[in-house]
Amino acid sequence: MDWTAFALSLKLAAWTAAVLLPLGLLSARALAFRARRGKGVLEALVALPLVLPPTVLGYYLLVGLGGNSPLGQAWTQLFGHGLVFSFEGGPIHGWALSAPRWGARSRNA
Repeated sequence: MDWTAFALSLKLAAWTAAVLLPLGLLSARALAFRARRGKGVLEALVALPLVLPPTVLGYYLLVGLGGNSPLGQAWTQLFGHGLVFSFEGGPIHGWALSAPRWGARSRNA
């Protein structure tokens, strides 16, 4: 068995959970306790991965984080390598796919 892939998966899961926990708590608190303008739009964005097929969401992430996008170009200038197909892009994908799970909890809080 190749333990490198297993270690990489554990590292990716740990980073995703470490960043998603405070981000999820802050956004859940904002959605649950504050009446804001645009709250419906934010809830719709959080629920988007439930409606879109995973391939469409993946495509949007590739386009939005790729080398031709402003975010991808800024990342390359800051860190010297692209964001797509790198370790740093993995947690972003995990956050995008798990957003409906922590977003749904915020409406019930």
